[in-house]
Amino acid sequence: MSLIEVKIPPMGESISTGVLAKWHVADGDVVKKDQPLFELETDKITSEGVAEQAGKISIKAAEGAEVGIGEVVATIDTSATADSAPAKSDTPAKAETAAKSSEQSPAVRRLAEETGVDPSKVEGTGKGGRVTKGDMLAAAESKPVEKAPAPAKAETSKAAAPAPKPAATGERQTRKKMSPLRAKIAQRLVAAQHEAAMLTTFNEVDMSAVMALRAKYQDQFVKKNGFKLGFMSFFTKAVVNALKEVPGINAMIDGNEIIQNHYYDIGVAVSTEKGLMVPVIRDCDQLGMAGIEKAIADVAKKARDGKITLPDLEGGVFTITNGGIFGSMLSTPILNSPQSAILGLHSINDRPVAVDGQVVIRPMMYLALSYDHRLVDGKEAVTFLVKVKQAIEDPARLLLDV
Repeated sequence: MSLIEVKIPPMGESISTGVLAKWHVADGDVVKKDQPLFELETDKITSEGVAEQAGKISIKAAEGAEVGIGEVVATIDTSATADSAPAKSDTPAKAETAAKSSEQSPAVRRLAEETGVDPSKVEGTGKGGRVTKGDMLAAAESKPVEKAPAPAKAETSKAAAPAPKPAATGERQTRKKMSPLRAKIAQRLVAAQHEAAMLTTFNEVDMSAVMALRAKYQDQFVKKNGFKLGFMSFFTKAVVNALKEVPGINAMIDGNEIIQNHYYDIGVAVSTEKGLMVPVIRDCDQLGMAGIEKAIADVAKKARDGKITLPDLEGGVFTITNGGIFGSMLSTPILNSPQSAILGLHSINDRPVAVDGQVVIRPMMYLALSYDHRLVDGKEAVTFLVKVKQAIEDPARLLLDV
């Protein structure tokens, strides 16, 4: 017998413990090299642990246990491989399907049930060709939703990922421990409100020009780049231009000192199953629209697939959050400390507005800028928001940098 230890991998200098949120395999399973074994939640990121070698796994730590970096949570007997396992009556095709199903993450299995997309027919972009949640979402969007899986397949899925136990009849409450990531989010949001003199100013923007520009060049953009042109790249460029015009917002307070930033790393809030994350797009002043769109798509996919790393989340100078994708009409976003401001985008709705003395219907969006009044004065905040509004309503400004 040859045993290797499965340890909690290093996550970064500031992370010493985490919660073993879920095992993707059962005790005694024969696993493959690079197969995902467990999901680890920390106060900053969620990551997966994989098998370094193939063999039979013996689990030493239960789901929900708090574990330290470097702690042994399982062992793998490398002398017991799939080749040495007892032969089963399943046909090779069925065995392959079962193996693929066991390698799929809970998110992929859930999407398979909800959308009818067969993961075995999806080309995986994850490690070792594994199908990720992003692959499933892309497959679901690129073709009509298939019919629900056959009963036999549904049974396989259920066996691989048992559904949570429903609440007992008459039970009015359930209780579970807050995840480290959710606890950290709560701590940061409360701290932002307690430590900063937070204020929000509002404006509205006519989206007609940007929508017309997208409609005119969307097909050519997709043909050249392989992905769509969204609104976020316009707002990111507008924010960069506004930060150049109002540099006081591109600063932060550190004790009794003011740190003035001279770079433009913009954070983009991404909603994931584990909570809100803000991956950072680097040097946005040096990127074109296509570069920004690709960077946003890449980090958003990493966040939703649980592949985000600490460097992806660090160093932002300003944050953009888009509640409009969920239908929000208006909100007051909370600062992403230690940044001094955050821009909130909202849903686009046709509304009557006055243009040249005439009432017309235009696609309008409310903008909200929350800022730290200790550092940013009202005049600066209003000026910043007006600059963003002007750039969106006249996109030529983004090309001319005016």
